[in-house]
Amino acid sequence: MMEKLRHKYALSEKGAKDMVRAFIAVTISNLVLMLPVGLLYKLSSYLLECELKKSELPFFIIAIVITLILIAVTTFIQYNATFLSTYVESGIRRRGLAEKLRKLPLSFFGKKDLADLTNTIMTDCATIETASSHWIPELAGALLSTTIIVISLFFFDWRMALAAVWGMPVAFIIVLLSRKTMKKVQNKTVKYRVECLSGIQEGLECLRDLKSYNMTDTYMDGLENKIRNVEKHAVVAEFTNAAFVCSAQMILKFGIATVAVTGSTLLIKGDISVLTFFMFLLVVTRMYEPLQISLQNLSAIINMSNSCERMDEILSHKEQTGTGSLTNDGYDIVFDHVAFSYEDGEKVLNDVSFTAKQGEVTALIGPSGGGKTTVSRLAARFWDNNSGTITVGGMNVTDVEPEKLLSLYSIVFQDVTLFNNTVMENIRIGKKDATDEEVIAAAKLANCEEFVERMPDKWNSMIGENGSELSGGERQRISIARAFLKDAPIILLDEATASLDVDNESLIQESISKLIENKTVLIIAHRMRTVAGVDKIVVLKDGETAEMGSPAQLMKKGGIYKHMCETQLKSEKWNCFE
Repeated sequence: MMEKLRHKYALSEKGAKDMVRAFIAVTISNLVLMLPVGLLYKLSSYLLECELKKSELPFFIIAIVITLILIAVTTFIQYNATFLSTYVESGIRRRGLAEKLRKLPLSFFGKKDLADLTNTIMTDCATIETASSHWIPELAGALLSTTIIVISLFFFDWRMALAAVWGMPVAFIIVLLSRKTMKKVQNKTVKYRVECLSGIQEGLECLRDLKSYNMTDTYMDGLENKIRNVEKHAVVAEFTNAAFVCSAQMILKFGIATVAVTGSTLLIKGDISVLTFFMFLLVVTRMYEPLQISLQNLSAIINMSNSCERMDEILSHKEQTGTGSLTNDGYDIVFDHVAFSYEDGEKVLNDVSFTAKQGEVTALIGPSGGGKTTVSRLAARFWDNNSGTITVGGMNVTDVEPEKLLSLYSIVFQDVTLFNNTVMENIRIGKKDATDEEVIAAAKLANCEEFVERMPDKWNSMIGENGSELSGGERQRISIARAFLKDAPIILLDEATASLDVDNESLIQESISKLIENKTVLIIAHRMRTVAGVDKIVVLKDGETAEMGSPAQLMKKGGIYKHMCETQLKSEKWNCFE
């Protein structure tokens, strides 16, 4: 049961146990709320039979006080078991989700839209929190308490009991029948919501391009349509839900009428007493109150199933695991007949074999789509290869915990990510305990000093959201400074100098040459001058190793590398002429 609850509602082990406690607490609370009905029944029986004796008055007063105390205590217990435990579980769920996302391979995020993930983390989490604190415990508690009360009613009069309960299963069946319809409606609602979020995000990211091409009005028209779709479908979803829930609640109300009619008939015939009739009316009225809410809760839980499925998809996804210790002997990176494909079946690498030796600079080049970036990602275990082996110093990378493995790497990506903080703190990400002197030294190696000294607060200047105050080249130099500061034995440069001008590129190349002593350097490049001085070039084409050797060897061979150099040289001459 616990395991089913965990997967069904995306709970931790403790959260599943707390939910069971919440079921029990709500059930007891509902039963205690029936005590006033019992007291009223007892008091009415005394008044109908004879006058209430003074000697019995203290009994009723004490009973009322005890009942009020019990109601207060059970309500407090219910609050602790539902609301407080939910808030604790909410914290556990969000931390667990963040921890899970940290351990997932990048292949998972490749098939996920950012807006969809954001919707899951924010909206779905909030929905599950509400369900855990309100809908699920109240529904389970109402069903359990009602079952106990119904069984008790049959001991008084089975005919009146049938009249009271016939509508309950019918009402719940009506709501349950809405499952398929509501799931379809809810899927469309989420789809339109995600499309709207994606549209807003896209507009914010591409605002400059939209304005430059006078596409703002066209974009706003498209966004308005997406917003309108969300609004329209929200109305449809609400109406569909209301149609089922209101129909079910009407059936419950008919149950009260049935009790009144049946009770009147039996009373006229003399089969039941006035007191029994009165008691049934009181019980049914009190019993149907939580059931009315339960029907709404049941409908909300049905609608929530999509949120739980999306959450469970993340929490149940296979993690990248491995040992927390490094057993490498040196830092040679060896690819041995490596193949890789994405989860959608798209083949990226077929048969890649090469060795990037320690103390050398190895460059990956080739036509676009050849698999260069994929190779670098596999080397750092952002993804796991399908076949073949990748080793670092003889250590299989798939046997090592990803974060432990990444301690060996300094990586500079083509797309730089910066934070709205100072220059100093953005560089310090490379080594969180680095001193200011160490940060500045690394920044100088990356040629950052030139533009930082022009900034108002120099090293303590804020750079804006994702470095909005900096040029593309300046952002890239900060990223390179991070890699220098980390000073890891393996350096991965993915088009690291793509945003730099020729002069700065030359300076960075000089800086890199100072760092590669006894280190493994893997460079991905499109510009041939970037790889002119490397030790080894690996040419990738169509996911395979097409050529391999030094620049001089490959020029003599007259293959893909020579063709790329000649083509780029012609292009640069044409540009200069123009």
